[in-house]
Amino acid sequence: MVAVVELSEGPGTTAAYARAALGLLPGFGRSGDTLPDVEVQHRGVTVDPGHLAVYDRVCGFRLTDTLPATYPHVLAFPLAMRLMTGEGFPVPLIGLVHVANRITVRRAIPSSAVLDLSVRAADLREHPRGRQFDVVATATVDGAEVWRGVSTYLRLDASRAADAVPPPSGGSLTGSRPSPAGGAVWRVPARVGGDYAAVSGDRNPIHTSRLGARLFGFPRPIAHGMWTKARCLAALEGRLPGAYTVDVAFKKPVLLPATVRFTATPAATGWELTVHSRQPHLSGTVTAGR
Repeated sequence: MVAVVELSEGPGTTAAYARAALGLLPGFGRSGDTLPDVEVQHRGVTVDPGHLAVYDRVCGFRLTDTLPATYPHVLAFPLAMRLMTGEGFPVPLIGLVHVANRITVRRAIPSSAVLDLSVRAADLREHPRGRQFDVVATATVDGAEVWRGVSTYLRLDASRAADAVPPPSGGSLTGSRPSPAGGAVWRVPARVGGDYAAVSGDRNPIHTSRLGARLFGFPRPIAHGMWTKARCLAALEGRLPGAYTVDVAFKKPVLLPATVRFTATPAATGWELTVHSRQPHLSGTVTAGR
Protein backbone atom coordinates (compact mmCIF):
# COMPACT_ATOMS: atom_id res chain seq x y z
CA MET A 1 0.00 0.00 0.00
CA VAL A 2 1.35 3.40 -0.96
CA ALA A 3 2.13 5.73 1.93
CA VAL A 4 1.22 9.31 1.05
CA VAL A 5 3.21 12.18 2.51
CA GLU A 6 1.23 15.35 1.88
CA LEU A 7 3.04 18.64 2.34
CA SER A 8 1.23 21.84 3.25
CA GLU A 9 3.97 24.03 1.80
CA GLY A 10 6.99 23.71 -0.45
CA PRO A 11 9.77 21.80 1.36
CA GLY A 12 12.72 23.70 -0.12
CA THR A 13 16.00 21.88 -0.74
CA THR A 14 18.42 23.15 1.94
CA ALA A 15 17.44 20.55 4.54
CA ALA A 16 17.51 17.79 1.92
CA TYR A 17 21.10 18.63 0.96
CA ALA A 18 22.04 18.59 4.66
CA ARG A 19 20.54 15.10 5.01
CA ALA A 20 22.35 14.01 1.86
CA ALA A 21 25.68 15.23 3.24
CA LEU A 22 25.01 13.40 6.52
CA GLY A 23 24.73 10.20 4.50
CA LEU A 24 28.42 10.48 3.62
CA LEU A 25 29.47 10.07 7.25
CA PRO A 26 30.43 6.65 8.66
CA GLY A 27 27.41 4.91 10.12
CA PHE A 28 24.91 6.97 8.15
CA GLY A 29 25.24 5.24 4.79
CA ARG A 30 22.26 3.94 2.84
CA SER A 31 21.69 0.47 1.46
CA GLY A 32 18.88 -1.86 0.50
CA ASP A 33 17.20 -3.42 -2.51
CA THR A 34 13.73 -1.93 -2.28
CA LEU A 35 12.46 1.56 -2.99
CA PRO A 36 10.04 2.90 -0.38
CA ASP A 37 6.41 2.71 -1.44
CA VAL A 38 5.94 6.42 -0.76
CA GLU A 39 4.37 9.24 -2.73
CA VAL A 40 5.13 12.82 -1.78
CA GLN A 41 2.37 15.27 -2.67
CA HIS A 42 1.95 19.02 -2.63
CA ARG A 43 -1.50 20.26 -3.57
CA GLY A 44 -2.63 23.73 -4.58
CA VAL A 45 0.70 24.87 -6.00
CA THR A 46 0.61 28.24 -7.76
CA VAL A 47 3.30 29.79 -9.91
CA ASP A 48 5.19 32.86 -8.75
CA PRO A 49 5.30 35.12 -11.84
CA GLY A 50 8.63 36.62 -10.78
CA HIS A 51 10.23 33.20 -10.35
CA LEU A 52 8.86 32.07 -13.71
CA ALA A 53 10.27 35.20 -15.38
CA VAL A 54 13.74 34.49 -13.95
CA TYR A 55 13.52 30.87 -15.07
CA ASP A 56 12.52 31.95 -18.58
CA ARG A 57 15.48 34.33 -18.74
CA VAL A 58 18.02 31.78 -17.50
CA CYS A 59 16.82 29.09 -19.93
CA GLY A 60 16.10 31.29 -22.95
CA PHE A 61 12.29 31.07 -23.04
CA ARG A 62 10.08 33.97 -24.05
CA LEU A 63 7.79 35.48 -21.42
CA THR A 64 4.34 33.99 -22.08
CA ASP A 65 1.29 32.96 -20.07
CA THR A 66 2.04 29.26 -20.68
CA LEU A 67 4.49 27.20 -18.61
CA PRO A 68 7.57 25.84 -20.40
CA ALA A 69 7.54 22.04 -20.50
CA THR A 70 10.51 21.86 -18.14
CA TYR A 71 9.15 24.27 -15.51
CA PRO A 72 6.99 21.75 -13.60
CA HIS A 73 10.19 19.73 -13.10
CA VAL A 74 11.54 22.66 -11.09
CA LEU A 75 8.32 22.84 -9.06
CA ALA A 76 8.50 19.11 -8.31
CA PHE A 77 12.25 18.98 -7.64
CA PRO A 78 12.03 19.80 -3.90
CA LEU A 79 9.53 16.95 -3.49
CA ALA A 80 11.94 14.59 -5.24
CA MET A 81 14.73 15.73 -2.92
CA ARG A 82 12.48 15.13 0.11
CA LEU A 83 11.74 11.61 -1.17
CA MET A 84 15.33 10.66 -2.01
CA THR A 85 16.73 11.87 1.31
CA GLY A 86 13.92 10.40 3.39
CA GLU A 87 14.17 7.49 5.76
CA GLY A 88 14.36 4.13 4.02
CA PHE A 89 15.53 5.37 0.63
CA PRO A 90 18.20 2.80 -0.36
CA VAL A 91 20.40 4.93 -2.65
CA PRO A 92 22.58 7.85 -1.47
CA LEU A 93 21.76 11.15 -3.14
CA ILE A 94 25.37 12.34 -3.33
CA GLY A 95 27.01 10.87 -6.39
CA LEU A 96 23.84 10.13 -8.37
CA VAL A 97 24.14 10.71 -12.13
CA HIS A 98 21.09 12.03 -13.98
CA VAL A 99 21.28 9.98 -17.18
CA ALA A 100 17.92 10.57 -18.86
CA ASN A 101 14.72 12.57 -18.62
CA ARG A 102 11.36 12.15 -20.34
CA ILE A 103 8.63 14.79 -20.12
CA THR A 104 5.10 14.39 -21.47
CA VAL A 105 2.96 17.51 -21.85
CA ARG A 106 -0.69 16.44 -22.08
CA ARG A 107 -1.85 19.97 -22.87
CA ALA A 108 -0.58 23.50 -22.53
CA ILE A 109 -0.51 24.63 -18.88
CA PRO A 110 -1.47 28.26 -18.17
CA SER A 111 0.85 30.01 -15.76
CA SER A 112 -2.25 30.82 -13.68
CA ALA A 113 -3.11 27.13 -13.18
CA VAL A 114 -3.35 25.62 -9.69
CA LEU A 115 -1.32 22.41 -9.73
CA ASP A 116 -1.36 19.30 -7.59
CA LEU A 117 2.12 17.74 -7.67
CA SER A 118 3.16 14.21 -6.75
CA VAL A 119 6.51 12.40 -6.81
CA ARG A 120 7.40 8.75 -6.34
CA ALA A 121 10.34 6.45 -7.09
CA ALA A 122 10.04 3.36 -9.28
CA ASP A 123 11.89 0.47 -10.87
CA LEU A 124 15.15 0.08 -8.94
CA ARG A 125 17.18 -2.09 -11.29
CA GLU A 126 20.67 -3.35 -11.92
CA HIS A 127 23.01 -1.73 -14.41
CA PRO A 128 26.42 -2.96 -15.63
CA ARG A 129 28.06 -0.15 -13.65
CA GLY A 130 25.73 0.09 -10.66
CA ARG A 131 22.01 0.55 -10.07
CA GLN A 132 19.49 2.92 -11.55
CA PHE A 133 15.94 3.97 -10.80
CA ASP A 134 13.28 6.43 -11.96
CA VAL A 135 11.72 9.36 -10.18
CA VAL A 136 8.22 9.89 -11.57
CA ALA A 137 6.61 13.30 -11.08
CA THR A 138 3.12 14.32 -12.16
CA ALA A 139 1.13 17.55 -12.23
CA THR A 140 -2.65 17.54 -12.31
CA VAL A 141 -5.24 20.30 -12.70
CA ASP A 142 -8.74 19.63 -11.37
CA GLY A 143 -7.91 15.93 -11.13
CA ALA A 144 -6.67 15.56 -14.71
CA GLU A 145 -3.00 14.88 -15.41
CA VAL A 146 -1.49 17.64 -17.55
CA TRP A 147 2.22 16.84 -17.19
CA ARG A 148 4.45 13.89 -16.35
CA GLY A 149 8.22 13.75 -15.92
CA VAL A 150 10.43 10.68 -15.52
CA SER A 151 14.03 11.26 -14.41
CA THR A 152 16.39 8.29 -14.52
CA TYR A 153 19.29 8.30 -12.07
CA LEU A 154 22.33 6.02 -11.95
CA ARG A 155 24.36 5.20 -8.86
CA LEU A 156 27.82 4.07 -9.95
CA ASP A 157 29.36 1.14 -8.09
CA ALA A 158 33.17 1.22 -8.05
CA SER A 159 33.29 -2.49 -7.19
CA ARG A 160 31.69 -3.58 -10.46
CA ALA A 161 33.80 -5.36 -13.06
CA ALA A 162 36.47 -3.14 -14.58
CA ASP A 163 35.68 -4.43 -18.06
CA ALA A 164 32.08 -3.19 -17.93
CA VAL A 165 31.23 -0.47 -20.43
CA PRO A 166 32.30 2.82 -18.79
CA PRO A 167 29.76 5.65 -18.75
CA PRO A 168 30.54 9.10 -20.07
CA SER A 169 31.21 11.44 -17.14
CA GLY A 170 27.87 12.64 -15.83
CA GLY A 171 25.91 11.15 -18.68
CA SER A 172 24.13 8.23 -20.26
CA LEU A 173 25.56 4.81 -20.97
CA THR A 174 23.76 4.67 -24.28
CA GLY A 175 25.79 4.82 -27.45
CA SER A 176 25.93 7.92 -29.61
CA ARG A 177 25.73 8.59 -33.31
CA PRO A 178 28.08 10.96 -35.09
CA SER A 179 27.20 14.58 -34.39
CA PRO A 180 25.24 16.16 -37.25
CA ALA A 181 26.57 19.18 -39.08
CA GLY A 182 24.89 22.58 -39.07
CA GLY A 183 22.70 23.91 -36.31
CA ALA A 184 23.10 26.87 -33.98
CA VAL A 185 26.19 27.71 -31.95
CA TRP A 186 25.56 28.46 -28.28
CA ARG A 187 28.12 30.21 -26.12
CA VAL A 188 27.30 29.11 -22.59
CA PRO A 189 28.75 31.44 -19.92
CA ALA A 190 30.17 30.24 -16.62
CA ARG A 191 27.35 31.93 -14.69
CA VAL A 192 24.76 29.47 -16.09
CA GLY A 193 25.60 26.95 -13.35
CA GLY A 194 24.93 29.39 -10.53
CA ASP A 195 21.97 31.06 -12.24
CA TYR A 196 20.17 27.77 -12.86
CA ALA A 197 21.02 26.49 -9.37
CA ALA A 198 19.43 29.60 -7.84
CA VAL A 199 16.21 29.35 -9.82
CA SER A 200 15.83 25.55 -9.73
CA GLY A 201 16.97 24.77 -6.19
CA ASP A 202 19.42 22.20 -7.56
CA ARG A 203 22.51 23.48 -5.75
CA ASN A 204 24.76 20.49 -6.26
CA PRO A 205 28.31 21.97 -5.99
CA ILE A 206 29.42 20.29 -9.23
CA HIS A 207 27.41 23.05 -10.95
CA THR A 208 28.41 26.01 -8.82
CA SER A 209 31.88 25.48 -7.39
CA ARG A 210 35.23 24.74 -9.01
CA LEU A 211 36.30 22.90 -5.86
CA GLY A 212 33.02 20.98 -5.71
CA ALA A 213 33.39 19.99 -9.35
CA ARG A 214 36.96 18.79 -8.79
CA LEU A 215 35.89 16.62 -5.87
CA PHE A 216 33.75 14.67 -8.34
CA GLY A 217 36.35 14.50 -11.10
CA PHE A 218 35.42 17.52 -13.23
CA PRO A 219 38.04 20.20 -14.00
CA ARG A 220 35.46 22.97 -13.63
CA PRO A 221 31.71 23.32 -12.95
CA ILE A 222 29.28 21.68 -15.35
CA ALA A 223 25.90 22.81 -16.66
CA HIS A 224 22.79 21.13 -15.30
CA GLY A 225 21.38 18.58 -17.71
CA MET A 226 17.90 20.04 -17.21
CA TRP A 227 19.18 23.49 -18.17
CA THR A 228 20.50 22.01 -21.42
CA LYS A 229 17.17 20.31 -22.09
CA ALA A 230 15.24 23.50 -21.33
CA ARG A 231 17.52 25.50 -23.62
CA CYS A 232 16.77 23.05 -26.45
CA LEU A 233 13.01 23.51 -26.02
CA ALA A 234 13.41 27.27 -25.82
CA ALA A 235 15.11 27.14 -29.22
CA LEU A 236 12.01 25.38 -30.61
CA GLU A 237 9.40 27.74 -29.16
CA GLY A 238 6.58 28.32 -31.61
CA ARG A 239 7.30 25.04 -33.42
CA LEU A 240 6.10 22.58 -30.78
CA PRO A 241 2.61 21.02 -30.71
CA GLY A 242 0.21 21.50 -27.84
CA ALA A 243 0.81 17.96 -26.59
CA TYR A 244 4.10 16.11 -26.96
CA THR A 245 6.80 14.01 -25.29
CA VAL A 246 10.42 15.11 -25.17
CA ASP A 247 12.80 12.29 -24.27
CA VAL A 248 16.53 12.95 -23.85
CA ALA A 249 19.69 11.18 -22.74
CA PHE A 250 22.41 13.18 -21.00
CA LYS A 251 25.86 12.27 -22.23
CA LYS A 252 29.16 14.07 -21.67
CA PRO A 253 28.81 17.08 -19.33
CA VAL A 254 29.01 20.66 -20.60
CA LEU A 255 32.05 22.15 -18.84
CA LEU A 256 31.47 25.84 -18.11
CA PRO A 257 32.08 28.13 -19.88
CA ALA A 258 31.49 26.32 -23.17
CA THR A 259 30.74 26.65 -26.84
CA VAL A 260 28.36 23.96 -28.10
CA ARG A 261 26.25 23.34 -31.17
CA PHE A 262 22.50 22.61 -31.10
CA THR A 263 20.70 20.82 -33.92
CA ALA A 264 17.01 20.06 -34.36
CA THR A 265 16.22 17.82 -37.32
CA PRO A 266 12.58 17.40 -38.43
CA ALA A 267 11.41 13.78 -38.17
CA ALA A 268 8.23 11.97 -39.14
CA THR A 269 6.69 12.42 -35.70
CA GLY A 270 8.47 15.54 -34.46
CA TRP A 271 12.14 16.43 -33.99
CA GLU A 272 15.49 14.82 -33.31
CA LEU A 273 17.69 16.89 -31.01
CA THR A 274 21.41 17.00 -30.29
CA VAL A 275 23.76 19.21 -28.32
CA HIS A 276 27.41 18.55 -29.02
CA SER A 277 30.88 20.01 -29.26
CA ARG A 278 33.76 17.66 -29.96
CA GLN A 279 31.71 15.15 -28.03
CA PRO A 280 27.98 14.55 -27.52
CA HIS A 281 26.26 16.25 -24.59
CA LEU A 282 22.57 15.50 -25.22
CA SER A 283 20.53 13.52 -27.69
CA GLY A 284 16.78 13.16 -27.82
CA THR A 285 13.47 13.31 -29.60
CA VAL A 286 10.29 15.35 -29.53
CA THR A 287 7.22 13.29 -30.44
CA ALA A 288 3.80 14.82 -31.01
CA GLY A 289 0.84 13.45 -29.08
CA ARG A 290 -0.12 12.64 -25.51
